Amino acid sequence: MAELKIGEPVQVAMTNAEETLESGSKLAVEPDTSMLEYDQLQRQLLLMTITATGVIFVAVCCFYPLDVALNYLVGAAVGIIYLRMLGKDVEKLGRGKKKLSQNRILILAGVIIVATQLHQLKILPIFLGFLTYKVALMLYVLITVFTPKPK
Repeated sequence: MAELKIGEPVQVAMTNAEETLESGSKLAVEPDTSMLEYDQLQRQLLLMTITATGVIFVAVCCFYPLDVALNYLVGAAVGIIYLRMLGKDVEKLGRGKKKLSQNRILILAGVIIVATQLHQLKILPIFLGFLTYKVALMLYVLITVFTPKPK
């Protein structure tokens, strides 16, 4: 068992909602409710985006050739990655980070550049697939606005 002396730094290791001091004692840490709500919001938006992607992919398969539907799916996958990166970026905002980075848009730019070079990929379905995360955001806003809150 280590002995604590005045003036010496204390090492603290973080574990799931607990802080462990070098001496072995544990202090309970309350999870931040706003971060829990944010994590729940991220999961909901991700699930809604994946659901919207599946529904729209099936609809595109019914009305367009399979290659167009697969191009849509490529764009939707890029949109899901973009949404996840945006969520992580926003999560870091305020903890030493003053503004959002613009690096995540490079993923879309890269896919569009590749699509212009390859004749199998079509730009419009990829771009519309990328915008699927916006559909999920609009659905979430509509649901939260028109769903009455329990009292």
